[in-house]
Amino acid sequence: MNTEVCATFGIEFPLFAFSHCRDVVAAVTNAGGFGVLGAVAYTPDRLEEELRWIDDHVGGRPYGVDVLVPGKIDESAERAGRGEGGLDTMLAAIPQEHWDFLIGLFAKYDVPLPDFEKAKHSNARGGTSVTKEGATELIDVSLAHPIRLIASALGTPPPIMVEKAKAAGIPVAALVGTAEHARRQVAAGVDLVIAQGGEAGGHTGEISTMVLVPEVVDTVAPVPVLAAGGIATGRQMAAALALGASGVWCGSVWLTTEEAETAPAVKEKMLAATSRDTIRSRSRTGKPARQLRSAWTDEWEGPESPGPLGMPLQMIVAEGAMRQITKVAESGNPGARALANYFVGQCVGLMNTVKPARQVVYDMVEEFAGAVDRLNAITSAD
Repeated sequence: MNTEVCATFGIEFPLFAFSHCRDVVAAVTNAGGFGVLGAVAYTPDRLEEELRWIDDHVGGRPYGVDVLVPGKIDESAERAGRGEGGLDTMLAAIPQEHWDFLIGLFAKYDVPLPDFEKAKHSNARGGTSVTKEGATELIDVSLAHPIRLIASALGTPPPIMVEKAKAAGIPVAALVGTAEHARRQVAAGVDLVIAQGGEAGGHTGEISTMVLVPEVVDTVAPVPVLAAGGIATGRQMAAALALGASGVWCGSVWLTTEEAETAPAVKEKMLAATSRDTIRSRSRTGKPARQLRSAWTDEWEGPESPGPLGMPLQMIVAEGAMRQITKVAESGNPGARALANYFVGQCVGLMNTVKPARQVVYDMVEEFAGAVDRLNAITSAD
């Protein structure tokens, strides 16, 4: 396929695959697409291990890294990131009522309590990854590897990210939810804009992909644009290119692949879900993020909830709890299975079978070709 991003990155198909799973990243890259590893869940040491593994399994083919650098987070996290007060600074900013609410949820759904004190400190360490200092460490690790792209997942990339990437000759990408966001990203030095519609899983805005993509394409031309948000089929890929995108960025579709990191109980829920079974909720990260609707999201949005905290404080409250919930759900605990969820887009209704990631790539490309043939047939002369 011949699009600008194919030529720029040396890939066969303009299909970018965002995943927290190194196996998915390598499989898509080896199938002719472009795998992108989501780094936010990793410590610098663990990210080094993951990238070294990918290097060993892609044979020099191109891949990238996505780092979460939010424009605004809780001030206590900023102080902790600067080394002012350590992890206790962030933990002290979490009201006791949030811990009490969480403990009450475990009791209500008959889920055994985890070691909260241990989980608190572990999650607080994870919370520092979204500070400027924590993200910079992940950026430095990433740029020490032969990556071909570094992406900012949330907000305008900080100047230090752009400066370091440019110095290394690595293009910078950023996700946007409005045309105005896209304009700011280009002004900040971004080389590739990812227009992500509200159908997407994870952090996302409210404008639909069909509306957003042409707005962003027109706003930032000639900067290339990838379409994202609810894209899981070759027909959608063809539609994205028809809207002016140079390729597509997909995340959710990989969550039900054979290689995916998705917990079995959650994968089962995804395979059975419809496109109506997701919700934008602040209940896991503190910022609106689309995920499977479950008892977890219902309770945090309900009248008894103290309300989600800002990022990363809500992450500290939620992620240790969700690890325990997911673990217990595997034993068949009905309460844990009701609470369990994960980030996923509205295309979950199209994700009905488990396939190898490579096969998902091939199926999308084949369906893309079929869609193009149908369009050509419509416009061709008899």
